[in-house]
Amino acid sequence: MNVKDDITYDKYGRMQYHPEFHFSHGKPFSESELEYICKFYEVDHTRMISFAIGRTEHTIRSKVDSLRKKDYSIIIKILISIGRWIV
Repeated sequence: MNVKDDITYDKYGRMQYHPEFHFSHGKPFSESELEYICKFYEVDHTRMISFAIGRTEHTIRSKVDSLRKKDYSIIIKILISIGRWIV
């Protein structure tokens, strides 16, 4: 574990929980957070998504794995059909 400026990182270089950056830690994912993850996971770095929604990088990667197991393309199709997804 690496420590720099009171911020700790795991062996993969991911920031560990820090209350100033991970303000949504421990809360259930909102619909808008799931939408954001589905939109940007393939095109943006996990660290940027982490800062945007206030969750750890590990939590985001775990959520994506969970969504993939549930086939998150279905979630995207639903968001498109209700006009919440910009193509």
